[in-house]
Parts: sequence; C-alpha cells; structure tokens
Amino acid sequence: MSQLLESVEVATGPNPTATVIWMHGLGADGYDFVPIVKELDVNTLPGLAGGVRFIFPHAPMRPVTINNGMVMRAWYDIKMADLVRQEDEAGLRASQAECEKMIANEVARGIPENRIVVGGFSQGGAVTLQAGLRHAGRLAGLMVLSSYLPLTGSVAAEAAPANKDVPIFMTHGTHDPVIAIARATASRDQLKQLGYSIAWHEYPMEHSVCMEEIRDLRDWFGRVLGTPR
Repeated sequence: MSQLLESVEVATGPNPTATVIWMHGLGADGYDFVPIVKELDVNTLPGLAGGVRFIFPHAPMRPVTINNGMVMRAWYDIKMADLVRQEDEAGLRASQAECEKMIANEVARGIPENRIVVGGFSQGGAVTLQAGLRHAGRLAGLMVLSSYLPLTGSVAAEAAPANKDVPIFMTHGTHDPVIAIARATASRDQLKQLGYSIAWHEYPMEHSVCMEEIRDLRDWFGRVLGTPR
C-alpha cells in the first residue's frame, strides 16, 4: 500500500472495535476536531466499551484559487464561491483515493468495513460523500457536517450498490455564510431522490459545530456502531 496521509490518531480504549475517519475543513488540520472526542464519550455507548479509533488525517498542502492561490491544507481546490462551477474533479478524486487507502489500512488492522464511519466537516464532508458513496464495501455510516454533495452529475452512475442503504448523518447551520444551507438541502434532496436515507439536523449556527450537534452525533454513533438496546 502506498504511503498514507499523516494523521492524528486517538483511541478511546485499548481494544478499538470501530474506526471513525474524520476529515477537516479548508485551511485547518487533523488536530481541529480532536477535542470533540472527549465530548462524544463513545465508550459509554452500549457495545463500545473497548473503544473507538478516531483518525484525523491532515489534507495535503496546495494552492487554493479562491484564496488568491495561498498554499494551505485543502482536500481539493475551490475556484468559485458557489462551489458548483469549475469544480476541481481531479482534486476530489485524488482525495477520494486517499480516503480509500485509509479505509483499507483500517481493514488491514482488523476493523471490518461495516465498523468504519467516514466523515468530515466542510471540504472533509464533501470528500466523505465523494468517497463513501462510491466505496465498494458496506461502511457503517457517513458523517457530513456543514457540507454538500460534490460532482453531482456523476453520483448516480458511480454509486456503489453496497452503500445504497448506508446511514448518512448530515448537519448544517442555518446561518452558514461559507456554504449556504440551500446548497446543503439541495444535496440532501438529491441524495434522497437517489434512494439514500438521510438523518438531517440543522442548528442556529454559522460554519461551525455546536453542543447540540455533538449530542446528536453521539446518538447516531450509538445507532450505527453501538449495540442496539
């Protein structure tokens, strides 16, 4: 296997039985969401006492057109503020390939695909949908925070049958100035039209994460990774 992206890894117990791959947003890094692991308190969920392995990869450094070509961590280039015109398909597909390598590495470490959640915030959420919907093996779930569906025209043709019923957790802030909620709801509606089941939550916040969202995410982790009560 070719080299994996550098990442921050946090295991909540000595014998993890599940993995969450969590990709950050534009200009951030893998450390961005590490503090949330403690707040999620997943070890107290039924069936997760052994722990969960959280992997927070660092996106590659690259120039970002919309930020005057400044070099920063980014999963793909953004050329237009509306996120739709001139999408960086090559960048998205390259990050999809990196995500596939991370999934394969977790399988090699003994975590079955159906015990792996792929997720991310903003750009990381877009890569989650790009990779997760196309992944050949059934995943535990996809977590999409303050994000949208990229390359919308190719999803139907490229979607993997194994993940047609994968649980998808989507959240968005009603006051998000970076990715308008209308963009997110259009993505949600397209996914529903394609037959996907979406757990949709919106919160009175901007382009960020809130405590209510973390509580809802914890409950969702309990459903897709924990043992049913």
